[in-house]
Amino acid sequence: MTPAIFGISGLELTADERAFFREADPVGYILFARNCANRDQLRRLTDDLRSIHGRERLIVSIDQEGGRVVRMKPPEWPRYPAGEAFARLFEIAPASAIEAARVNAEAMGRELALVGISVDYHAPFDVRRPETDNVIGDRALGSDPMQVAALGRAVLDGLGRAGVVGCLKHMPGHGRATVDSHKELPRVEASVEELAVDIEPFRKLSAHPLGMSAHIVFTAWDTVNPATLSKAVIGDVIRREIGFDGLLLTDDIDMQALEGTIPERAERALTAGCDVVLNCWARLDDMAGIVERCGSIRDASAARLARVHAAMGEPVDAIETSDLLAKRDALLAIMGEAA
Repeated sequence: MTPAIFGISGLELTADERAFFREADPVGYILFARNCANRDQLRRLTDDLRSIHGRERLIVSIDQEGGRVVRMKPPEWPRYPAGEAFARLFEIAPASAIEAARVNAEAMGRELALVGISVDYHAPFDVRRPETDNVIGDRALGSDPMQVAALGRAVLDGLGRAGVVGCLKHMPGHGRATVDSHKELPRVEASVEELAVDIEPFRKLSAHPLGMSAHIVFTAWDTVNPATLSKAVIGDVIRREIGFDGLLLTDDIDMQALEGTIPERAERALTAGCDVVLNCWARLDDMAGIVERCGSIRDASAARLARVHAAMGEPVDAIETSDLLAKRDALLAIMGEAA
């Protein structure tokens, strides 16, 4: 099995993609708006992906947070609020905000599960600061680490109730980055003591089976390498200080924060200690290069992947999605707004 999650070019697999994926046997797949037209089409696509490998438990993933970060869009799918809505509610009614975040995530997870998606790269556990770049912005669940942990836990719980696995991102924290890592490499000069605030939400949820690294240089830990490519950050901070022993994915390896060819970046990330490379752009030559340079998944990573598979499942109850959304809207109405 190739330690990579690959993108797909369109609404259905091409013949070349099907043949390549059958041979490469990647850990899983990631979907974008280009892959999501309607429920029937998307279910056919995810069923097709599973048929290639004959595995029902398969990472078929997406970035579906709400607000700006949605791949399954209205009017075909419901609209969901960004994290900031729950953060604002938390300031006046913490218990209501936690419950609103949970039922919102459960409703979202049910929509994902219906079309065969098993993993959602949600929620961002980044602690927002005045200087936080807008790439995080209103996606953040707050500026207090305990609030972020509480709301993030609710999101993970809600998704889990729908049978979908959520994700801790972006470890060890994107909140101090003042540039967008999609476009350039952020450098954070904060001290170890200051960074303790950023890693605290991840520490609280460190038992979760799935996480994602950040393409950010933290000079207190490594003056040269971004976290994704840093043995020090992954080994000493993510694995030891945070205590995370789940499956660690890279953020998108195609992002401009990183240098070198895509296969070179992938190899460096795995060497640094990431378990799986996330490669989103669906370019067959890049994917083939990753397969060639990165070999098979390590035994420790395969064991972590098995824990992700074990967390996938069926919805825990028969509640209607519409009832979940109605409950969310009633809770958000406490501060005069709904989705």
